[in-house]
Amino acid sequence: MNRSFSLFNTPIGTCAIAWGEQGILGLSLPDDDPEVTRQFISARATGAAESLPTLEVEAVMADIGRLLAGEPIDLLGARLDLTGVSDFHKRVYDEARRIPPGSTMTYGQIAQRLKAPGTARAIGQALGANPFPIIVPCHRVLGANGAVGGFSAPGGVETKLRILNIERRNAPLEASLFADLPLAPPPRRVRSIRRMT
Repeated sequence: MNRSFSLFNTPIGTCAIAWGEQGILGLSLPDDDPEVTRQFISARATGAAESLPTLEVEAVMADIGRLLAGEPIDLLGARLDLTGVSDFHKRVYDEARRIPPGSTMTYGQIAQRLKAPGTARAIGQALGANPFPIIVPCHRVLGANGAVGGFSAPGGVETKLRILNIERRNAPLEASLFADLPLAPPPRRVRSIRRMT
């Protein structure tokens, strides 16, 4: 099977996308260093050669760039190669893709929609293994009570918050939890040291 990848610029850094005959194989989140991005996507899509994108892939790249510029772009049309992805992960990814830009859901809410109570942790693991970030918008899924939680992407929680802040710029007022979210990394606690006198 032929595998290819291409780097592309977005308003917040260089992304990479890999594809094959069945669709998109993986995506990297924006990074300031194109070489880091190149190495990441090469490891994710083993054997892929750097190539010019097909028209289909080029359209997805353009839509990702527009989304990261603040346009409320829907990426549901992006065709993904889900070979080797478990049925449960497919269901989680499908549900996450339904969350519109500017909106968020919790792991528990996704579990309710899947009619799979008690699977919030498994949903978190599925999204942590997501090879299609942004297209499958794991950044829009939060912990209980709107907690930002962790994010295994480059830049960690800061990347998640940065993308969420970009998306909320043009989101409708009723979008979701944004009115209640600080959307900034929580301050680190500094332990005070009492001096003995």
